[in-house]
Amino acid sequence: MRREVLTWADVDALVDHLIPQFETEFDAMVMISRGGLVPGGLLAEALDITHILLAAVDFPAEVALKRAKLIAWPKFIQFPAPEKLEGRRTLIVDDVWGSGRTMTAVRARVEGAGGIPYTCVLHFNPHRSLFGPLRPDYYAAITDAYIVYPWEISRGHDRVLLPDLPGQG
Repeated sequence: MRREVLTWADVDALVDHLIPQFETEFDAMVMISRGGLVPGGLLAEALDITHILLAAVDFPAEVALKRAKLIAWPKFIQFPAPEKLEGRRTLIVDDVWGSGRTMTAVRARVEGAGGIPYTCVLHFNPHRSLFGPLRPDYYAAITDAYIVYPWEISRGHDRVLLPDLPGQG
């Protein structure tokens, strides 16, 4: 799979591309942990959203899902109380829509709590999506690559090692 490494300037450009797409004001934001934390923070600041919530979702390992990816039930590690979402236009933010499982699970939970969900990602990968024509309400770019965001480089136990990139001293 092709890999694309982004800079902070690339992320800024993606956020700048998203902002004019929003045709409504949002009452709340649900950031999906961990990928949605940075783009969600950037968008919350740009859109002046102060009611910020967090969702953390886990799915069974991919190995166990070769035959039944769509029927795997998500495990919600963390999710806002329904009263925090009820009646609110809620922007749900993640970094990428790959299979779409996480975003669709969170969207369904927001809707079930009485919220009005809008989905948003930096990158949409229609080639990996398990949900046919369903796509995020807002996305900055379409890709078929594995995206490496600047906050994922050279940190943590699963860090991405990249030789001789500017600014990686």
